[in-house]
Amino acid sequence: MNRQIEKLKKQLTEIAEVVNSFQSEAVQVRVVDRLLDEIMDGERVETEGSEIFNKRSRRLRFAGEDESRPSEPGRKKPGATKVLNQLMASDFFALPHSISAIADYCKNNFDSDFKTSELSGILLKLAKENKLKRERSNENNRFEYVAV
Repeated sequence: MNRQIEKLKKQLTEIAEVVNSFQSEAVQVRVVDRLLDEIMDGERVETEGSEIFNKRSRRLRFAGEDESRPSEPGRKKPGATKVLNQLMASDFFALPHSISAIADYCKNNFDSDFKTSELSGILLKLAKENKLKRERSNENNRFEYVAV
């Protein structure tokens, strides 16, 4: 691992002058990103026969493996929209829930730590599409969401 880091440092030093010649930082980032992708593809060719990685460098899924939960630390978790759509398909919104209660539920049951600001826009959109009803709670004067 340490040799790979040293090799990468050397390669970055060699290309630094060319990358820095671009005025736009966005262009510099894209150039470095493309170069790193090429380096990774080159190294992936060396391990191609091991069946550890597929073309997108993700671990191959084996029969019986659960797709819904991330099986490795680097794997992306489902986004807020996907999680809320799953809740819509269940009976979760049979009872009214506040945004913070929804965020807590997602954290406990989906291992997804969403901020309430991430959920609020999606919930408002669902309410405007008449998929959810948005009502103010008499107890705390906050909005609660319930199925239509």
